[in-house]
Amino acid sequence: MTTTRPMAWGGALLYPLVLLLLVGGALRSPNLYGLGALLAGGLLIGVLRRSPVWALVLTLLGAVSMVAAGGPGESPGRLLPFLAADLVLGFIVAGRSRRVSVPAAVLSALVQAVTAFAFMSGPDRQVAVAMISVLLLGTCCLGGLLFRERREHAVQLRSQEVAEAVTAERLRIARELHDMVAHSIGIIAIQAGVGSRVIETQPSEARQALQAIEATSRETLAGLRRTLVALRQADPGTGAPLGPAPGLADLDQLVAATADAGVGIDLRRSGDRRQLPVDLELSAYRIVQEAVTNVVRHAGTGHCRVTVDYGAGELSVEVLDEGRGRPGSDVGGAGFGITGMRERVSLLHGRFSAGPRPEGGFRVTARLPLPEPVGPESAVAGAETR
Repeated sequence: MTTTRPMAWGGALLYPLVLLLLVGGALRSPNLYGLGALLAGGLLIGVLRRSPVWALVLTLLGAVSMVAAGGPGESPGRLLPFLAADLVLGFIVAGRSRRVSVPAAVLSALVQAVTAFAFMSGPDRQVAVAMISVLLLGTCCLGGLLFRERREHAVQLRSQEVAEAVTAERLRIARELHDMVAHSIGIIAIQAGVGSRVIETQPSEARQALQAIEATSRETLAGLRRTLVALRQADPGTGAPLGPAPGLADLDQLVAATADAGVGIDLRRSGDRRQLPVDLELSAYRIVQEAVTNVVRHAGTGHCRVTVDYGAGELSVEVLDEGRGRPGSDVGGAGFGITGMRERVSLLHGRFSAGPRPEGGFRVTARLPLPEPVGPESAVAGAETR
């Protein structure tokens, strides 16, 4: 700010001096005459940055002064000094509002037209020179307008990308909270019902139910705390350490917790068990968790089967039961369980299906593509192909 102000004042003072030298006869060619005026306009860059309208006024006054002082000959090149004003006008159109740019364009066009008719001889020459000046002015305005629209379009795209990123993050958080809380609340509700029914006749069973409620509540509270810490954490290097995200290795704990809720899970694994990407492990675990939660809450059965197949190119997860064959409120579209599972699979470019089985019950299937393996075997294979 402190350096631009002296530069602006210095350029504004030097500009008329340079024009006086040009008018004094330093240049005689019409083209060089206009080029000199354009170069002299470069002294007004500081003024242009601080006040483009004043820069336009100075360039217009300078151009009129040079034409009035008698440029060389009667050729159209006599009005070339206005080219600097046209460029300044393009800058105004590109960076200022229409309330400023439209009056500036009208003023510049009127000044150039009046100058052409006042200092050029012959009606035909006057009209031709005025049209050429207006065309040059229009070209500079069009260039400024295109630059302005391109910049606004870029800003709009960036805003749209930010909005889409925010929406995607909100959906991700909603899916994570739903999958984490819905399963735990379902188990707590069932255990609370069991405890209330047997609290007088079977105190030991009621005590076990209350213990299961306490353990599930603590685990859910810890998960919510980790999620909130992750959301509030501005700097990844500060704040409380976060626990690892759940994965397929935690299915055994899910089986035990679901068994306490009265639903036994037959967990089957096949294929080459190996470490998979964190996002894929988390999505697979949440899909199984949500499908099992639907079994606990809606299927009306005490058993289901979970199959995890580690294939060569994809991870297959299947949850099926022999219950009532409906996922509760998700059939009518009011719930978010199946919607969340489908979104998780879609984000990983996989395939998802959920629906009643012809023989009874309900089946949820997700097939998630695995990334290409990177290791010694793939490196050797790549070397052999080369």
